[in-house]
Amino acid sequence: MRMRALFAGIGVLLIVLAGDVLAASDVRSVRLWRAPDNTRLVFDLSGPVQHSVFTLSAPDRIVVDISGAQMTTSLDKLALANTPIKGVRAAQRSPTDLRLVIDLSAPVTPKSFTLPPNQQYGDRLVVDLYDEGASTAPELPPTTIASEPVAPVTPAKPNAKLPPVPGGKRDIIIAIDAGHGGDDPGAIGPKGVHEKDVVLEIAKELQRQINAEKGYRAELTRTGDYFIPLRKRTEIARKKGADLFVSIHADAAPKSAAFGASVFALSDRGATSETARWLADTENRSDLIGGAGSVALDDKDRMLAGVLLDLSMTASLSSSLNVGQKVLSNMGRITPLHKRRVEQAGFMVLKSPDIPSILVETGFISNPNEANKLQSRSHQQALARSIHSGVRQFFQQNPPPGTYVAWLRDAGKIAAGPREHVVSSGESLALIAQRYEVGLSALRNANDLKNDTIKVGQTLQIPATTLASQQ
Repeated sequence: MRMRALFAGIGVLLIVLAGDVLAASDVRSVRLWRAPDNTRLVFDLSGPVQHSVFTLSAPDRIVVDISGAQMTTSLDKLALANTPIKGVRAAQRSPTDLRLVIDLSAPVTPKSFTLPPNQQYGDRLVVDLYDEGASTAPELPPTTIASEPVAPVTPAKPNAKLPPVPGGKRDIIIAIDAGHGGDDPGAIGPKGVHEKDVVLEIAKELQRQINAEKGYRAELTRTGDYFIPLRKRTEIARKKGADLFVSIHADAAPKSAAFGASVFALSDRGATSETARWLADTENRSDLIGGAGSVALDDKDRMLAGVLLDLSMTASLSSSLNVGQKVLSNMGRITPLHKRRVEQAGFMVLKSPDIPSILVETGFISNPNEANKLQSRSHQQALARSIHSGVRQFFQQNPPPGTYVAWLRDAGKIAAGPREHVVSSGESLALIAQRYEVGLSALRNANDLKNDTIKVGQTLQIPATTLASQQ
């Protein structure tokens, strides 16, 4: 009886071990993207794995050991041109232990992580190879502003590091951010059209139109099909010295009947509609596809950092709402609007405290009719023109000091006429009058106000000021 029990136990153990072997995850496919400063490899898996990465030199190569995996795809068809990768090879060290070797033509710094399944992909292993000299910002504990975790951001004055153009009249710089990219396709339309492709075309057209106008320069956060974490997008804008950050999207909604363009600004008190809340959650989750980076507020303690962020975010939010309303009004002339006012939600990509920032939803790619329009070259050009018009109107009324547009206005070549101001939290009528250097009574009269009571989100007309008062 004891011998029978022993053999039975051994049999159960062998079945369990065999089950573990069979449970090894398959590496089903490999995808590759090249970004300006790094190369990303994504290994699509049938289940979770454990892995380790180390580097070898002479010759340079990266070794990735994956426990609980086996290779079921070919590595021969990867597009390795313009990357530091010479080749990728694999060897099965045991039925469940896989070794990948990435042969290199130049030294790189690897960073790797695994990702759980989401709506678009299953389990993934991501290996980022950063070129020499590229920044690989470490993950830092977040600080919290307005009940949402916000990674610390270094406050800086826009264009502080930019040399003035000859004559001291610099360009106004617009950072244009095409959403998603690379292994994050964004929303997918009824016929398989990807949001990342549509918005990149609109962004490039907007850049072309802006750069055709003297006194303005547009910079793209991404110029091709590669992924950039949400935080790095605003970091790129800051390094470019941007006066405005415009993020372009074409999202999906739970119901395919949803239609219309929208413009969003950051909210410090929650979303203004259920759609805004849903879209913000969807966009912010995109960092889970590619991992999230952050930058440090090195020379400030965390409490002071939070205060500085809060103050500067309040200042830029008013401008964000102002330019957002102008963009929305112009878009309403060429496409239906989802809402006729700028909505507010907690989009992570808008959390750049020192730069006015808006997110433009050009339409719902989940709607078959809008998906067709969004792929049309003529509609893309019209959308870009409407965004450009709103941006131009805002800066003609609010040109940053030292810019060519400010010089035109002060020289009387652009009317220093009435301007609009969207009231944000914490502002008073007296504070707004002081900001625009107009009399409090003149501000009341321009807006038919019987007292000094104003509401958050209210649009005020700022009366014209004399050129002398602006100098």
